[in-house]
Amino acid sequence: MRQTGGSHGGGTAVYAAMGANLGIAVTKFGAALFTGSSSMLAEGIHSMVDTANQGFLLLGIHRAKRAPTAEHPFGYGVEIYFWSFVVAILIFALGAGFSIYEGVEHLMSQEEGEITSPLIGLGVLGVSFLLEGYSWSVAFREFQSTRAGKGLWQDFREMKDPSVFVVLFEDTAACLGILIAAAGLGLAWFTGNVQLDAAASIVIGLLLGVTAVFLAIETKGLLIGEAASPEMVEAIRARVAARPEILGVNEIRTMHRGPADVLLTMSVDFADGVLSQDIERAVSEIEARVKERFPIVKRLYIEVQSREGHRRFADREAAETAAEASA
Repeated sequence: MRQTGGSHGGGTAVYAAMGANLGIAVTKFGAALFTGSSSMLAEGIHSMVDTANQGFLLLGIHRAKRAPTAEHPFGYGVEIYFWSFVVAILIFALGAGFSIYEGVEHLMSQEEGEITSPLIGLGVLGVSFLLEGYSWSVAFREFQSTRAGKGLWQDFREMKDPSVFVVLFEDTAACLGILIAAAGLGLAWFTGNVQLDAAASIVIGLLLGVTAVFLAIETKGLLIGEAASPEMVEAIRARVAARPEILGVNEIRTMHRGPADVLLTMSVDFADGVLSQDIERAVSEIEARVKERFPIVKRLYIEVQSREGHRRFADREAAETAAEASA
């Protein structure tokens, strides 16, 4: 899905978003208390959850950089994906849950309410939109620097670095949420119907719910393991197959264990008569050249295997998988 990216290039975006959201959250809560606006309170909760989320992303970035150990010989790069998944759960459980609850509670309340000093609330939302817009622009620049030129949506789906796409999607939802809150607050003030403000809170909650589900789907794919880009795999296959001592490349399998950490295995059919020392030298050269051309390939394992032998084992594996699926 996501494209190969740099090593947690979104750290700048995360810090920018965290600083902006913390200031925004405090301001929104103050405005919610002053105006009595449900949608403003929902937006305050939204910004507070986003601040916590950026903290979890920074924790994931930090822990993913730990060196491999005996218990985790492939390192901890996948931790950034785990904490990104936690972020998606928090957006759904806290952001969406509290916003919808707040809106429903005010809709069902029998008490007559009113919006006080709506201009203050709208002013706070205006400033918040500018701050969120700045945070969004930082994340978008990070995104632009890693794009593969396949189109905006396709490049977004193919990103491997959640510290960029999580922040970008969060900030997009935040900007939309501010517009919804402003609409709800303004309509409630203009019509005198505070239920419109409460309804805006529910819409914000639904927006956050959709955001959370999308991010959960995206990070789940990375968490369970996704392949590197097809372009990279085909480039490696072509380079290896072009070597004179190799008859063909049977198979290449890759898996991202972090935004810039790819595990690569390949099965290679060497020509008959190639001496063992020549095979050893070729394997070493292949590994060196692949890692030089694609630095994100941190570990590379080459299996020397005839094409017929590989096909036989592949057929057996496919049969076993089919039998397990039908059991």
